[in-house]
Amino acid sequence: MRRREREIRDERQMRDILDRGLVCRLGLSDGRNPYVVPMSFGVRAGRLYLHSAGEGKKIDLIRRNNRVCFEVDVDAQVAPGEAPCRWSMKYRSVIGFGTARILEDHEEKRAGLGAVMAHYGGPEGPFDGKSLERTCVIEIAIERMTGKQSL
Repeated sequence: MRRREREIRDERQMRDILDRGLVCRLGLSDGRNPYVVPMSFGVRAGRLYLHSAGEGKKIDLIRRNNRVCFEVDVDAQVAPGEAPCRWSMKYRSVIGFGTARILEDHEEKRAGLGAVMAHYGGPEGPFDGKSLERTCVIEIAIERMTGKQSL
């Protein structure tokens, strides 16, 4: 990280950002072009959970290349400056890397959807069989994260 004074190293602070964030931006690649998509998410036991339709570009990309990147930010605020090039942003963010897996087992899907629902303050179930069948749940094993802030 170029600006070391902005780095967040404390795991609790990074976890707080993940706990408070509303949108996770998932970064994928087809080997040639990057693709970023905003998603709802939940975190539990070192894993990030996302829900999706069972088909589409992101699912195709994960099946071809399951190495992913994600970003979550909080406290974003414009910081006006004295001159145009002195304006800035205040924020706290986490960027992480990991391996994505599309869950097939209904119990794993229930747990992943429960994590997503809990993140937004909703009930963690029950989920009926039809909902589980048509919903795709993506699990990302978080391998590493880095945090950054500008306050």
